[in-house]
Amino acid sequence: MQNEQSKESLEAKKQVDKYRVAVLTISDKCSQGQREDKSGKIVQELINSLPGEIVKYEVIPDEPDIIKERLINFCDTLKVDLILTTGGTGFTARDFTPEATKEVIEREVPGIPEAMRTECLKITKRAMLSRAISGIRGKTLIVNLPGSSQGAKESLEAILGGLAHGLDMIVGREH
Repeated sequence: MQNEQSKESLEAKKQVDKYRVAVLTISDKCSQGQREDKSGKIVQELINSLPGEIVKYEVIPDEPDIIKERLINFCDTLKVDLILTTGGTGFTARDFTPEATKEVIEREVPGIPEAMRTECLKITKRAMLSRAISGIRGKTLIVNLPGSSQGAKESLEAILGGLAHGLDMIVGREH
């Protein structure tokens, strides 16, 4: 009986220790139902290893004002620990995610996108084309990921190992 109670309290502690995560896919085509959001689904699957709990998932168009509004809402109202965006980090005329992110963060965290590009450059030279940024607003870390499913997967895998320590510092947990 005691082992079962210990097991239950361990399970409860694990639930408390999960990070609250929002995934925001930024894509005109996905938001209009013209394309399936594969990158957002991959990000949601990978976040379990953080450990993280997806508390919000949304697909929006490449509109700077909508991007900023959602990021602010997820940080200030939903109070998530981590926002992972996918899409809008390339060179097209509609790619505004880094600019919108810069307008809402209070402090940049340049090491995260540097690590993503460094690791992903070992896989493809296209990694140098990502304009992704990362930063902190209040007690929320925001990380831009590429919109391609492979790029999002490889970028997130490159940083997952270090995210928990950074999140612990932001949210005030022992680290």
